Amino acid sequence: MAVSSEVPLPPATGAWREGDPPGRRRWHSRKKPLPLEAGGELPGVRLAFETWGRLAPDGSNAVLVLHALTGDSHVAGSAGPGHPTPGWWDGLVGPGLPLDTDRWFVVAPNVLGGCQGSTGPASLRPDGRRRWGGAFPFLTQRDQVAAEADLADALGIGRWALVVGGSMGGMRAVEWAVSYPRRVGALLLLATTAAASAEQIAWANIQVHAVRGDPYWRGGDYHDTGRGPHAGLGLARRLAHVTYRSEPELHIRFGRRPQDGEDPFGGGRYQVESYLDHHAAKLVRRFDAGSYVVLSQAMNAHDVGRARGGVRAALHRVTAPTLVAGVDSDRLYPLAQQSELAARIPGADRPRVIESPYGHDGFLIETEQVAALVREILA
Repeated sequence: MAVSSEVPLPPATGAWREGDPPGRRRWHSRKKPLPLEAGGELPGVRLAFETWGRLAPDGSNAVLVLHALTGDSHVAGSAGPGHPTPGWWDGLVGPGLPLDTDRWFVVAPNVLGGCQGSTGPASLRPDGRRRWGGAFPFLTQRDQVAAEADLADALGIGRWALVVGGSMGGMRAVEWAVSYPRRVGALLLLATTAAASAEQIAWANIQVHAVRGDPYWRGGDYHDTGRGPHAGLGLARRLAHVTYRSEPELHIRFGRRPQDGEDPFGGGRYQVESYLDHHAAKLVRRFDAGSYVVLSQAMNAHDVGRARGGVRAALHRVTAPTLVAGVDSDRLYPLAQQSELAARIPGADRPRVIESPYGHDGFLIETEQVAALVREILA
């Protein structure tokens, strides 16, 4: 009897679901529906989060760490049941590390709209019978920060000693400092911006179209059909990953070399194509296409100056001592955006530059340089 050599399809969604191992996650459920900036409200809001260290009796040692687009609450720790990947800032959080858990109480929530335990498109609605799917509402960064403020209240944290985030996490970090200036003791912004630019919106829009153009998207209601929009999500990831890295790095790392054992003239791949295929395949197994769309749209909506008199007036609300850093090879969030943040936040020092060949991803990869910034702002 012939044995099929086909690789099994991944599940319809890579989202964490009820019944999956919880790992290190804890949950906070909001008691009231969350009012949304775009109108309406979201009932049944629940945030997954992880913590490290112990909260001081007066709540003064809490640090909030905010993840990027496809990140999650698992900032530190190994991969294992409930956590498909190791901690994404594993070298920064722990005893004796820059975010020393013998001193600091570190909190990392999974963003509202995400897919690793927090309420998002893959979640069941409050009635427990249907998933949100394509009916999940439009979110903004302000909505997400409001949900995180409710979590802080539940934990007994009136003021964060430090709020830190990069990329999408940096958007939420600056929104925290503008929305709740008295609740942010210090601010570290990495590879982020005060408002999404036209080019950033354009790149994200193409990725959203890739997901929605997949025939298995089904209007966002694919979660229980057995097959999700893997091709569309994979294409979105391939495109995004090129913007996350730099051209010199891709040239040095891959050049025009073919993948081992493959001939591009005969239908085979170049090494860089294999690299992108690998990252696409990883993402569809650990992420949800609906969350990718919701979070991408929230990033496109990011503008701290909206309804606040513009970016300059909004950033003037920030009272926290601030460090802003960018990556010198970042073509997605260029240094000019970090320079604007540093120039317009009253308590900001001069902008710092992370030297890296890795492009936007440098804020995740250059751990030693980021560690120095964390130590500086906490000092």
